[in-house]
Amino acid sequence: MAIMTSSTRRTGDHFEPSDVDPQVQRRLRGYLEQIDYTAFASNKAVLGATVAHADAERFQRLAVAAATARAKWVAEAASMTEAGTTLSEAQVARLAHLRATYEELSAVYEATRRMVERGYIAYRPSQA
Repeated sequence: MAIMTSSTRRTGDHFEPSDVDPQVQRRLRGYLEQIDYTAFASNKAVLGATVAHADAERFQRLAVAAATARAKWVAEAASMTEAGTTLSEAQVARLAHLRATYEELSAVYEATRRMVERGYIAYRPSQA
């Protein structure tokens, strides 16, 4: 009696044909590496010219801005709900704006970190 099992390998959400000739697969991987390098080189050129570098002070400013935005969003929500009444459309719109502000600043922080991690921009350590 034979038991068949299957194993799948998931490295990303890119399509990887499994029934292609190994030589064709190698050639395809080579093309995909060229595509990935093109994206890397493009990001490095564009972002490097626009942002140039990041440092601890930039990350701290972004982190403080995001934390401040989150605190303001949460504090206003707590204040608005103290009376226990239903929020007005204007209050909900205000909270949505504050949440969007927090989310945008958080996304910028993460995007900047990712740019450093991927080598698109240089990280300059703080001067001690």
